[in-house]
Amino acid sequence: MVLLQQMGILFVYMMIGYVACKKEYFDQEFGKKLSWLVVNVANPMLAISAVVNNEEQIAKKDFYVTVLLAICFYAFFLILAQILPRLIGVQNSDIGVYKMMTTFNNIGFMGFPVIAAAYGNGALIYAVPFSIMFNILCYTWGIQTLCGGGEKGNWKRIINIGTISGIISIVLFFMQIPVPKMICSLSAGLSNLTGPLSMLVIGISIAAMELKDLFTDVKLLKFALIKLLAVPVAAMLLVCQVIDNRLICEVFLVMMATPAASMCAILSQQYGGDYELAAKGVALTTILSVVTMPIVSEIVFHIAV
Repeated sequence: MVLLQQMGILFVYMMIGYVACKKEYFDQEFGKKLSWLVVNVANPMLAISAVVNNEEQIAKKDFYVTVLLAICFYAFFLILAQILPRLIGVQNSDIGVYKMMTTFNNIGFMGFPVIAAAYGNGALIYAVPFSIMFNILCYTWGIQTLCGGGEKGNWKRIINIGTISGIISIVLFFMQIPVPKMICSLSAGLSNLTGPLSMLVIGISIAAMELKDLFTDVKLLKFALIKLLAVPVAAMLLVCQVIDNRLICEVFLVMMATPAASMCAILSQQYGGDYELAAKGVALTTILSVVTMPIVSEIVFHIAV
């Protein structure tokens, strides 16, 4: 129920961005500027705030469990990316884009805000390993996949503000370094921008598309339902059998059930993939996830409990 309520709130933010753009109060250029603010300021501060403003004690062994889960998470999706596009009959020219959309979930723009809103900032420390691995794989395997193996991954781009903030939060977590109250307050204030701004950006980007085109692409719709419903439910039923920490399971569920990452569209545009297909996939999975994520949560925890 908590997840459903928070997804409803985030959906309202998204609709504000969508309507404001349709009414021409916002435009795509403004969306890009907001996106820069989320990626370079609000989201990184969310990871740091998760540690410096968290009063609950988190066992280090639980963090190690999350690191192992993150490794298994991406190993699973890398394997699934080789199977799912073929299973739904994707043509060869589109396979790279579908592999990207299968593997990379929108952890930053959707995952972090949902976790913070539904379970508190303290839960975000469990999401940091997923974010770091996302950055590593996205700029290496992701680029090579889009280019059909003809392009080397851009290792330099792995060192970005998202990775750095994740590493800082882990160091602060393990070293228990005291942080001035002003920094704690600043990180809390800036991190609170992440949810509203990220959903405004998503709403603005969706406004540039015809919604009817999203829901008439049968292949893409089939892919979205498998990615957002079948895969998370199956994976979560397994994880809940071996992990007894409810909060870790809830964070893992959000990581599994978030839509395709916006980076799929951005990198497709930059490295010769089908940008229109990637943008449609990101938009469709984002819209559907508002409904599917609470459904997955109810199914999984009703059965598991």
